[in-house]
Amino acid sequence: MSPERPAVGALFRRFRERLAAQGPVRPGEPGGHAPKTGANGSRATGTGAGVARTDTAAAGARLAPQPPRDVPPTERRRRRRGGGGGEQLTVPPAEFTSYYGRPILKAPVWKWDVAAYLFTGGLAAGSSLLAAGGQLTDRPALRRAGRVTSLAAVSASAYFLIHDLGRPARFHHMLRVAKPTSPMSMGTWILSAFGPAAGVAAVAEAARWLPERGVLGLGRRLLPPAGNAAGLAAAVTAPALATYTGVLLADTAVPSWHEAYPELPVIFAGSALASGAGVGLLAAPTRQAGPARRLAVAGAALELWGGHRVETRLGLLSEPYATGTAGKLLRAGRALTAAGVLGALAGRRSRVLSGLSGGALLAASVCTRFGIFHGGVASARDPKYTVVPQRDRARRRESPGTDINGPGAGPNGG
Repeated sequence: MSPERPAVGALFRRFRERLAAQGPVRPGEPGGHAPKTGANGSRATGTGAGVARTDTAAAGARLAPQPPRDVPPTERRRRRRGGGGGEQLTVPPAEFTSYYGRPILKAPVWKWDVAAYLFTGGLAAGSSLLAAGGQLTDRPALRRAGRVTSLAAVSASAYFLIHDLGRPARFHHMLRVAKPTSPMSMGTWILSAFGPAAGVAAVAEAARWLPERGVLGLGRRLLPPAGNAAGLAAAVTAPALATYTGVLLADTAVPSWHEAYPELPVIFAGSALASGAGVGLLAAPTRQAGPARRLAVAGAALELWGGHRVETRLGLLSEPYATGTAGKLLRAGRALTAAGVLGALAGRRSRVLSGLSGGALLAASVCTRFGIFHGGVASARDPKYTVVPQRDRARRRESPGTDINGPGAGPNGG
């Protein structure tokens, strides 16, 4: 058996007696004790059970020796490069992207139904303008095609919007307030004002099928003037319906949408006019399709000009519109728009060529809306489209005499 160990109290009394005999003197002070050294002259750098740290042991472990407590720490040696001061960096400066390359912004959770909503809203607006032109110029086929298409498109637009919201009650709840600074709130009211007017105008086209006598005969007489008034009211609301979706996208934090705030309403307005013209070229006889051809030229000019600006003015943020799915769709949209306009002008007497031109303009509008949608989503997923423009704006602010409202600076100058 091992001998009995001293009690804890006895050990504590011995420690107090030894401490009282030595006094509160530290090594290096007058009357102090020198640090302990080992048998081979190595200075001990630590005490206590399990420590046994000495200079020799530290060298064996490839560690730097611990300096004595009474020696002040020495300044770290600085290296000079090119005669200048400063400490030499051991690692190159890191280029920040994001945390583990993850997106800085949360990409929009919108799906294809929102892109379809953008297209059907523009189609409804363009068709109502086409119908108003046919009404004012006494072209019944053009008026009829525009009114029926406008009602069908706005109904589909309401369906896609409610489908994205998840519950129909949410659309009703958005009508509780009217907030002019909110594009979503204004868009809800615009859609609510446009829909009934387009509906009355389209229903009025069925008046000629009603009997001439009785209650239905009264409807036969009252519906045409009511439809004319409603058609003009829908045409007055159509420009707001065609462009508010562009303002809605630009009002988000998605980089390529936000920076394109001047061009998106122009592109959407041109796309709406071109799609409405496509309906007229498809449905109306060539002798009544004159307004549709003029509408196609105006819409194509706006759409192509806005698309060119988006792909050249935004710098780095133009890249999402030129690559990937968005780039393919937008290039196809430009080609179809150009082909549709040329066909509309060349097919003044050809019903087949006029119809093909109308189909090309409708397909171009679909490609343009979906291309803009995919371009914005792609810019939100890549962190460089958020970080690099922010750094550029910061450098422009720091540089004297520079205009922070230049290309890519944003609506508020950064």
